[in-house]
Amino acid sequence: MPSNVFDLSGKTALCTGGTRGIGQAMALALAEAGADIILVQRDAHNIETHDAIVALGRQCIIFVADLASAGSVSTIIPSLTTSSTLPNNAIHILLNAAGIQRRHPSHEFPEHDWNEVLQTNLSTPFMLCRDIGNYWLTASPPMRGGRIINIASLLSFQGGLTVPAYAASKGGVLQMTKALSNEWAGHGIGVNCIAPGYVATAMNEGLMRDETRAKQILDRIPVGRWGNPEDFKGPVVFLACGKASGYVSGECLVVDGGWMGR
Repeated sequence: MPSNVFDLSGKTALCTGGTRGIGQAMALALAEAGADIILVQRDAHNIETHDAIVALGRQCIIFVADLASAGSVSTIIPSLTTSSTLPNNAIHILLNAAGIQRRHPSHEFPEHDWNEVLQTNLSTPFMLCRDIGNYWLTASPPMRGGRIINIASLLSFQGGLTVPAYAASKGGVLQMTKALSNEWAGHGIGVNCIAPGYVATAMNEGLMRDETRAKQILDRIPVGRWGNPEDFKGPVVFLACGKASGYVSGECLVVDGGWMGR
């Protein structure tokens, strides 16, 4: 296999959710593979990921937006693609890694939490996919080779407990990924998603503190451990590199230590 099949030099990746956990590891992986990075963050105060990317010799800018606000999200792609400071003068990769979780018994689930989860986890990724797709397809000439990576979940396939909004949002991400692939794969745009299994991140702290539930989860994972953010570096680079995954579109890469095989 050619040594440059996973080379992202000269590419720019727009990443949400890059300040912590899986999203941070994936943003760093894209930078390690050679890409320059745009981090969409709630504010510009958290510079940990930014500084780590710059230390790799990559360009990195922070774009401030509220991913729970449709109005704020609608400004992201238009603002960036008309900016004179856009790295490499283009966006080649979209990584939708931001997500939130809210847990309540379903019969008591607050409408506000439902709306916030669906906006952040599903509507925002759709808007960014739509806007980046429009940017690529209406360019003159149209830009080919764009790659979109959405983040699904085991709850794209399973219902879970006390997380109806999260399960609905992640089921939607999986189907949205397939739908966009159907329209855009013929235009040279790859649209895929990654479904993480149980990963030791802040989002799962409650589960990890519950000794009984944590043991039940661990006992079902064939690999014998919870995942960690570094487990997602290889998968995201694979899907971001057209040379490596050019014939892959509309797929969900499950990274779960074997959970779904049980």
